Amino acid sequence: MTTDHPPHPQVAALLAALRATPDNVPLQGLVIDACCEHRDAAALLDAHALCGPALLDDPDRRARALRLLADAGEHAAIARIAAPDSAEASMAQARLLFADGRRAEAQEAYRAAVAANPAIEDAAFASQLSGRVVSLADARARNDAGPLPGAVTSIANDDTAEWDSVRYLEPVATRMGFADVGGLDEVKREITRRIITPFLKPSLFQRFKRQSGGGILLYGPPGCGKTLLARATAGECGAKFYNVSITDVLDMYIGESERKLHEIFEQARRTAPSVIFFDEIEAIGGKRQHAREATSAKMVSQFLTELDGFAQNNQHVLVLGATNVPWAVDPAFRRPGRFDRVLFVPPPDAAARKVILGLLLDGRPVAADIDVDEIVRRTSGHSGADLRNLVDTAADEAIEASIASGRETEIAMRHVRDALAQIRPTTLEWLTSARNHARYANQGGQYDEVLKFLEKQG
Repeated sequence: MTTDHPPHPQVAALLAALRATPDNVPLQGLVIDACCEHRDAAALLDAHALCGPALLDDPDRRARALRLLADAGEHAAIARIAAPDSAEASMAQARLLFADGRRAEAQEAYRAAVAANPAIEDAAFASQLSGRVVSLADARARNDAGPLPGAVTSIANDDTAEWDSVRYLEPVATRMGFADVGGLDEVKREITRRIITPFLKPSLFQRFKRQSGGGILLYGPPGCGKTLLARATAGECGAKFYNVSITDVLDMYIGESERKLHEIFEQARRTAPSVIFFDEIEAIGGKRQHAREATSAKMVSQFLTELDGFAQNNQHVLVLGATNVPWAVDPAFRRPGRFDRVLFVPPPDAAARKVILGLLLDGRPVAADIDVDEIVRRTSGHSGADLRNLVDTAADEAIEASIASGRETEIAMRHVRDALAQIRPTTLEWLTSARNHARYANQGGQYDEVLKFLEKQG
């Protein structure tokens, strides 16, 4: 599945030298290193044709070469080159069988590959083999043809069936991954380590007696990407995503709210792997000592029971929560086994703002005088939502100019400067409140990340 394109000059020079001396072992290693560095699977196959199996005698280089071929979709070449009983050969065979429509044989080959090497496990491909669609690329392609089917079940009265006791919304927007979220590299790295890798490599984690699932609480100023991160996390791990709003849980009748919350978790357990996302979690998980009604305290207790109750099995169920006021969330949620990690999602730094602006400007008519570096310098403290508002306001200025002139006017730097005069960062009020809590109510160092951010930003 490699494309016809000229090799990189370094790769081409090494291949020319290899044609003259195909038995030169050090040169063979240099060729493999160059092919992997420049992601050139076609050149690697040319080198293999010149040298034969001797090219891949070194185990480390063989593993790197096979990964390169797998990324390039060269499964037939892998099946031919790799050792017949190796995990790589079995995985390649599984993909070839699946492409031929022989699903049962493909499943058997896939199981053999994972049994031989759990690290080669591919959750997206496994879901395709079982008939479930979780491929991010496939989901996006399907969205191009039309929106994903959403499911919204309304609650009619107190006599609704068990399935109808939950009203959940599966977002119909395009499935997204971390590449669609600008910045936040440290938070992404932590989520990948704690959440996505256990979902994608369950067999490997089982060998270390580590279970997937658990909870992560995201907090920070509004508009900095907490909800976006939750959607991207579900997209990256190919899990079913339940976006739970307050109205899906709260009910005027006694006991109904607790029952709905229980059914949300039960539904997630039945459809695992799954991600449950609670936005504004303080509304149903606020501090019990501040609750005005006993029913609010009961809701928190029910929530805690669902997270790690005696009879609950939340393996392969991930719970994500987001809040702007972490000091209002009941401290019992922070115990390990509930929300294992509490992650600060800060306003984007300069590098992140540059990435976000690139994503926001991509696909719009933009003039050549746009100076992204100047915009970055002038938007310190702006959240991702503020940056979107800035670009949208500049686009409005360009649209107005287009209407006035009768021809399309690109977004120019003058439009951005006009927008900068109108837009103010919305994170400053939150950071002021967070600074006070971090200085005077920082029990156990839970807001140390906020203090570090404030010190770094001055």
